[in-house]
Amino acid sequence: MNFPDLIRPEQLLSILFKSPNATAVYSGEDITIISANEAMLNFWGKDRKVVGKNFNDALPELYGQPFFNILKEVWRSGETYLAKDYPAIIEVDGILQNYYFDFEYKAILDENGKTSYILHTASEVSEKMAAKILVNEKAKAEEKLTKDLGELNEEYQITNEELLSINNKLEKANRDLLRFKNQMESLNHILVESENRFRSLVEHSPVAMASLKGVDFEIDVVNDAILEIWGKDRSILGLPLHLALHEIKDQDFLTILKEVYHSGKTYYGKEHKVLLSVNGNSVERYLNFVYKPISNSDGKSTAILIVATDVTEQVNTRESLSEINTRLEIALDASSLGSTEVHIATGVMQSTDQFKRNFGFSPEEDFKYSDLFDAMLPEHHERVRGLVREAMRTNGIYKTEYPIKWRDGSIHWIQAHGRPRYDESGNADRMVGMTADITEKKLFDQRKDDFLSIASHELKTPLTILKASIQLLDRLKHKPFSETHSKLLDQSAKSVDTMVSLIDELLNMRRMNEDQLKLDKTKFNLFEMLSRSCSHVRMEGKYQLIITGDRNVEVYADENRIDQVVINFVNNAVKYASDSSEIHINIETLNNEVKVSIKDFGEGIDGKILPQLFDRYFRADHSGKTYSGLGLGLYICAEIIKKHDGQIGAESTLGEGSTFWFTLPL
Repeated sequence: MNFPDLIRPEQLLSILFKSPNATAVYSGEDITIISANEAMLNFWGKDRKVVGKNFNDALPELYGQPFFNILKEVWRSGETYLAKDYPAIIEVDGILQNYYFDFEYKAILDENGKTSYILHTASEVSEKMAAKILVNEKAKAEEKLTKDLGELNEEYQITNEELLSINNKLEKANRDLLRFKNQMESLNHILVESENRFRSLVEHSPVAMASLKGVDFEIDVVNDAILEIWGKDRSILGLPLHLALHEIKDQDFLTILKEVYHSGKTYYGKEHKVLLSVNGNSVERYLNFVYKPISNSDGKSTAILIVATDVTEQVNTRESLSEINTRLEIALDASSLGSTEVHIATGVMQSTDQFKRNFGFSPEEDFKYSDLFDAMLPEHHERVRGLVREAMRTNGIYKTEYPIKWRDGSIHWIQAHGRPRYDESGNADRMVGMTADITEKKLFDQRKDDFLSIASHELKTPLTILKASIQLLDRLKHKPFSETHSKLLDQSAKSVDTMVSLIDELLNMRRMNEDQLKLDKTKFNLFEMLSRSCSHVRMEGKYQLIITGDRNVEVYADENRIDQVVINFVNNAVKYASDSSEIHINIETLNNEVKVSIKDFGEGIDGKILPQLFDRYFRADHSGKTYSGLGLGLYICAEIIKKHDGQIGAESTLGEGSTFWFTLPL
């Protein structure tokens, strides 16, 4: 409630629409935007020119997204729709971007319980969703890190035990030295034997091992396994490591060795990348290794024992699998394919976001096997289940198509492929499948079939008339020329003109499909071109073409093609609004473009089909009347205007007439 004496309604409305909360108001079944505040316009990336337009025209980038259908359902049902964290693709500053919103479509009912307005409020939650995704990714990364550390600890447990055994032997040798310090010859003999055993242990170990002596890391003992990793032979014995493996100079291994030597602490390397020179070629390898310092009785390091494992193949295999999975995900997203794995016993499904979208579910919602059959039209249940059972029996692939009904009541078509997976006992326990939404393909195929039927009929009609006229002329060829001959010749000429027009449309259609529609652009006066256009209509004398607007505007375009568009619009006005004696043609200059509008005062067109008028093969039903044509004229006009980087559209009110328009850049 408000006090009218304190604030006027228009002031209150102005204040409310300066609110930071995004707000818009819609009306009518075509969802016309009657109001939108600055916050909502900023969300849309639009200005106030969208006010007064219907939703699809104002926000064409939302076409194909569910918002328009949701609004229509709210208008029809009068029930409010509330959504959280809902994804949307919006064009802002000419760029399509992904956003997330919390929004509400609230139906405002009149005294009869009918929807009179829809109040749309929204708030952007993209940053919240990004944070949520970031948290999930961080959790996964931490989980993987923990797992990798566990695997690393297990892998080197064995190495530690071997090193402990070696260390015990060395400690035993030291004790022997202390025990028999007065027996030098015996001590020397024992030391030689110990060294020989150590060398033998290193040289015959199945694991790559080497011993580096002194602060210069002189190569003292190596085995064949580590020489193979390094790509060297035994000629490197006695050389400092940085001279034997000069390619590691700019890598971090020498730095690590120095740290181990001086600190006395063992270093463990996990899948460490190293670039080595093997037979003159640079080779990339990945190593798991241990640098174990060997100390004297004073605790000072005298050597470093190296134990290494080449894990290049495992790393490359893992990276290859990761790359394959990444490419697969990209391919699935690019082709709008959804994938799933169904646990047959429980009905639990692990599905991609696209798979859920194909069935009208949002990525955040749970989707079960029962939901799939709830969406599928009942008459297809048994057939699809039979295909699944047969695939499980034969270990084959099932492929099928079936219609589904989304929860909003809309019908869609799904193409599905699937194959069973088996447990260790050979029992089918899972089904892996992929789906694609082929609704548009089905609609296109239906329109194409309708078009072929219409084309056959439309060509047959003038051909039949022509044939009959020629047959009659043949019978009258020996008789004196009469009015009957003239009528038959006129009738034949009209039939030929009709067929030529239909064939021209088909040829234009083929050129557009092959992108062969060429433009011959010149600069010309638009008013003068319109004054010359449609002479056939003016000569008939039944209709008056009234041209208004800017007489001086010039455009750079293909004059013949633009004339073709105007003739099509005017011919449609003559055909479908035959009682409209006046046809108004207006030229309006706007910013960086010019708009040409052709208006008739006929019966008008249902607003529901206006968005489809320029679709290929679409033919409108005009109050049950039948008209000739292939349903290609307006589609060809739209393609011509698009080639000129312009826009095209239509507006109509039943009982008042229609306006077809197009724009051209200046």
